[in-house]
Amino acid sequence: MKAQEFRDMSDDELRARVSELTDTLFHLRLRRATAQLPNPMKVRETKRDLARAKTTLRQRGERS
Repeated sequence: MKAQEFRDMSDDELRARVSELTDTLFHLRLRRATAQLPNPMKVRETKRDLARAKTTLRQRGERS
C-alpha cells in the first residue's frame, strides 16, 4: 500500500491494519524459517506497510 492510502484511513482502521500486518508478518517469518515461503519479498513488503501504518498513527498523535 502507498502512504496516501494509510493517511486516508481512520485511526480505528489503521489500528486494525497494524494488528493484521503484525499477525501476517509473524506467519510469514514462521513460514520463512521452515522454508515454506514461496515469495520472500512478501516479508519486506509487509514490514514496510507496517512501518507506514505505525508512522501515520504516530504523526496523527503528534498533531493532537
